[in-house]
Amino acid sequence: MKAKTLIDLIKTSPDPDWQHWLEETLAAFDCVTGTVHVLGKESDLLELKAQVGIPDFLLPKMSQIPVGKGMAGIAAERKEAVQVCNLQTDASGVVRPGAKDTKVEGAITAPMLLDGVLYGTLGIAKKDPYEFSDEETHALMQIASAMAKAV
Repeated sequence: MKAKTLIDLIKTSPDPDWQHWLEETLAAFDCVTGTVHVLGKESDLLELKAQVGIPDFLLPKMSQIPVGKGMAGIAAERKEAVQVCNLQTDASGVVRPGAKDTKVEGAITAPMLLDGVLYGTLGIAKKDPYEFSDEETHALMQIASAMAKAV
């Protein structure tokens, strides 16, 4: 499914289907792992709504993420996409130590923004080192924005 078709699907869905939308996003970008986090109404915590490919032992660490921590938290804080070409060797400080246990490498997380307001994050990753292009980043940001409308 192409990004535009996915955006149309999200916009026309009566209720959020986070898991289906995440799976379609992964397929559109040829990725194997991903997460959808929604910003809690009463807190600055990103709450996990859907995931694919995250090992069970990591789920407790990823179920709630503070804004400003890890890729999702930093994307939320900066209100811009954050990516690493190789999550396994990244030394930028963006990647949390436990994230390396996902065994993925090329990763990107986009904030779910609507009129500049943060609603959550959408993260996807590939098995191999990869740098997402400006076009891919823009498409992911549009998908994330469509998801923000569903929150």
